[in-house]
Amino acid sequence: MKIGNFDLKKDGTYIIAELSANHNGVLENAIETIKAAKEIGANAIKIQTYTADTLTLNCDKEDFIIKGGTLWDDKSLHQLYSEAYTPWEWHKELFEYARSIDIDIFSSPFDKSAVDFLEQFNPSAYKIASFEITDYELIKYTASKMKPIIISTGIATIDEIQDAVDICRDVGNNEIVLLKCTSAYPAPLEDANLITINNLSDTFGVISGFSDHTLGITAPIVATTLGAKVIEKHFILDKAIGGADSDFSLDKDEFKDMIKAVRDAEKLIGSVDYSMTDKKIQSRQFARSLYISRDIKKGDKFSEENIRSVRPGYGAHPKHLKSILGKVSEKDYSFGDRLEIRKG
Repeated sequence: MKIGNFDLKKDGTYIIAELSANHNGVLENAIETIKAAKEIGANAIKIQTYTADTLTLNCDKEDFIIKGGTLWDDKSLHQLYSEAYTPWEWHKELFEYARSIDIDIFSSPFDKSAVDFLEQFNPSAYKIASFEITDYELIKYTASKMKPIIISTGIATIDEIQDAVDICRDVGNNEIVLLKCTSAYPAPLEDANLITINNLSDTFGVISGFSDHTLGITAPIVATTLGAKVIEKHFILDKAIGGADSDFSLDKDEFKDMIKAVRDAEKLIGSVDYSMTDKKIQSRQFARSLYISRDIKKGDKFSEENIRSVRPGYGAHPKHLKSILGKVSEKDYSFGDRLEIRKG
């Protein structure tokens, strides 16, 4: 499965820099953030395509006021999304600029009109946000465009996750990535439950990854070691820009450190390998082997006094010690000679 030119099964971990609201309403901020994402080695920049009116109602009734200890408490939903959205008239320039500097770009659509709008840019993938996983018609319509579809599972029940996967497959789209996600902003570490990443892959037969809202860079590193093939993290050029998502976003230096740490983790994971490489063979000089610890004359018996298992590792394997003890030496040995086992 590929997103753009990136093969999720061969090329490592696909790292997405989530722009979200981190332009704070300024196009130049968005452009500079894309540039920075490329410079620090992100594989993709992701934007969001909605307006306040495609997401909610312009209503001040209690149901529409945010509460519950979030960063946005006491704002209406319409007010938040009016501040946070990425203007649709920017999209053409953002897509063209990202492609001109060779960084992948795609978006999260939040209704069918957004999907229709985005299709003109031929995005390499679509992302379904965690709060939209219950919008089965949106999932169906997006999946029907037959591009890889990345779905965050933050608020979903296991049945809803299965429904989302089935919907994609029912329209013939099997290029599905499920992201473990904790839909809290910021997300507490103890709620991350990253061990679920592998279980998503095993349970639903898809590629799995991690959409991170925790603070810092520890969670993406751990997620990589647990098999995440996609990492998504909110990215801001500079936290001084401010905005709705700045508090739980990584700035340029932090995101750069995260990418390096993820790439180092990939090297550490490596592959299952029991082969004897040249380095391993060379290091065996420090292993134990059998050496003569006291001069031996031909006809003497080998004993624990005249043979020892010591470093270096050029002599016979220590596994032979018990079978040799008590046998008669066929030649003279001097202190420090290797004991070698004759084959045959």
